Amino acid sequence: MAEPETGLLAVVFCWSVRARQVHEYPLSVPAGSTVQTATAQWMALQPQGIPAEDLACVTGLQPGIWGRKVAWTQGLQSGDRIEFYRELQVDPKVARRQRFKRQGKGRTGLFANRKTGSAAGY
Repeated sequence: MAEPETGLLAVVFCWSVRARQVHEYPLSVPAGSTVQTATAQWMALQPQGIPAEDLACVTGLQPGIWGRKVAWTQGLQSGDRIEFYRELQVDPKVARRQRFKRQGKGRTGLFANRKTGSAAGY
């Protein structure tokens, strides 16, 4: 990415509306911008090649910077990666329990190499 002019911050917008479909869009915003103002500026540009419905749903998502959730009023620094997070469709704990149940408890984890007659987990 080219170095922005003085008084501008180079940021990257990153979001995924669907699984395995990630969009990244670099943008220069004025110094002192917040996540909300930068997002409004970015959406006003209407990036090419991105469906309008994908852009419209971004405002309803949780924003974050470099993997940490932030408020819409968070100030930006040069080099920030603004990310928008979808809600989880399945609780990770529930998904792990279902995978474990499907695989069978006798072949995985602590139970894989159990001696005959020993207690479970040893």
